Amino acid sequence: MNNDLINFAKKLWPLNRSIIGDGTRKTLQLIKQVCPNLKILNYKSGTNVFDWTIPKEWVIHDAFILKPNNQKICDFNKNNLHVVGYSQGVNKLVSLRNLKKRLYSLPNQPDAIPYLTSYYKKTWGFCISENEKKKLTKGKYRVCINSRFINGRMSIGEIYIKGKSNKEIFLSTYVCHPSMANNELSGPVLTTYLSKWILNKKKTKYSYRIVFLPETIGSITYLKHKYKKLKKNVIAGYNISCVGDDRTVSFLPSRKSNSLSDSAALKVLESEDIKYKTYTWNERGSDERQYCHPGIDLPIASVMRSKYGTYPEYHTSLDTIGRVMNKKGISKSLKIYKSIINLIEKTTFPESTVLCEPHLSKRNAYPTLNRQQKKNTGRDLLNVLTWCDGHNPKYEIAKKLKISEKKLNNYLLKLKKMKLISHNETCKIV
Repeated sequence: MNNDLINFAKKLWPLNRSIIGDGTRKTLQLIKQVCPNLKILNYKSGTNVFDWTIPKEWVIHDAFILKPNNQKICDFNKNNLHVVGYSQGVNKLVSLRNLKKRLYSLPNQPDAIPYLTSYYKKTWGFCISENEKKKLTKGKYRVCINSRFINGRMSIGEIYIKGKSNKEIFLSTYVCHPSMANNELSGPVLTTYLSKWILNKKKTKYSYRIVFLPETIGSITYLKHKYKKLKKNVIAGYNISCVGDDRTVSFLPSRKSNSLSDSAALKVLESEDIKYKTYTWNERGSDERQYCHPGIDLPIASVMRSKYGTYPEYHTSLDTIGRVMNKKGISKSLKIYKSIINLIEKTTFPESTVLCEPHLSKRNAYPTLNRQQKKNTGRDLLNVLTWCDGHNPKYEIAKKLKISEKKLNNYLLKLKKMKLISHNETCKIV
């Protein structure tokens, strides 16, 4: 399995993915070879989706710069990061001074080619390493970008796995970045093999909805068409991104930070003694922005390795398989997500069967004399019962009360015998 993940990443690596285009469609077709039940949804350019409009499709065949000596640099066919994403076509001679206005480099990372896009404003440009940029001499340069825009279609991959319940666990990852490993390929690669694992499980308690889509415009489009169904059914979910390196583990909570997604992820990280860094919702940056936006309010969190924007190779040509994404890192991430899903699948959600506190003294479970007592089992039972709302999993109740799960189970057994709680197999939608 570990080699499968890396080999699949290598197969996807050279494709020129963007928010709309052939590279993204080819990526989805390769994912479909691993998960044959992947359904591909298409949405036309020009379609309005909430406050956005799906742009035209970018078709690029070639791009390069010819130096005065006819040496070719910034060759798109050698590294697809060399061209600013969605660059319009150009073919002309320019001076070095004017060329530099269209060149983008990273002085602090002189060997790196940066990744830049301009999806919604027409322009053109090239990305180049700072070291190569410094070697340029005066003269005329031929700039050539053979690209055009057409009324095309944005493609989204969707897997739906029916469980015993219609309630869903929602998993999302994005397929719109060209050749970068931790930021991009690790997400769809892990999600592909996580989907395959779920498909191979015996009948699951929950249904699973898994999507592979272009970041931002893809999630907005999907929500435009599906958000009512998602709000009705989704009880937990994760945006899967940057899961490929082995430097750290990162946790980003849902906007409200109190969902099953949050508690299950933290339970796994803590119970498996995994060191992790917690980020706040204010440090969000991927499709969780759309899924958790007010009015949508899905319970979507993220468990990552090095979070986007926090590691030096981010959005550069240095984010490669081997240097950043590696077998150890992505395999550990897959194990974490499997553990989270297994936890959600097996946990139950105690729910009170009475309104207001029950009269425990008539059940011989609470002192009849009103006096201070060091040990009051009735008080403990009421403390447990106050969290039995059908939404809190058992492990979260134990955490809130700072007691062991074994002790909690004893209290729950007593409450069950008194018919004061029921054990819901699935979480209530809040």
